[in-house]
Amino acid sequence: MPYIARHRFARISPTKAQEVARSIRGRWVDEALQLLRFSPKRAARMIEKVVQSAMAGAEEQAADVTSLYVAEARVDTGPTMKRWEFVARGMVHPRRKRTCHITVVLDEGE
Repeated sequence: MPYIARHRFARISPTKAQEVARSIRGRWVDEALQLLRFSPKRAARMIEKVVQSAMAGAEEQAADVTSLYVAEARVDTGPTMKRWEFVARGMVHPRRKRTCHITVVLDEGE
C-alpha cells in the first residue's frame, strides 16, 4: 500500500527541487533521509520534511517503517507569482517567483 505526502506551493524553483528528488528516487527511506540530511541544497530540507511526513502516515497505519522505500519522488510546477523589479531610466523588468508541488510516495519493499 503506498503512503503519500505532499508539499504544495513550495517557494522554490521546480528545476532546483527536481535535482534533489531525482537523487532519492528508488532508495530505502533511511538511506534517502541520510542523503537529504547531508545535502547542502535548500530543496533537501523541504523534501526531507515531506519524506518524514509520509513515514509518519505509514507509521500511523501500522506499516513496517524499516521496509519502506521511495517509490516515487515527483516535483511538479506550481503557480508563478509575477512581480516587477524597477531598473534604470524608469523601466521595469518582470520577476517570476516560481513555486512547485513536491510529492513523495513510499511503498513497502521485501
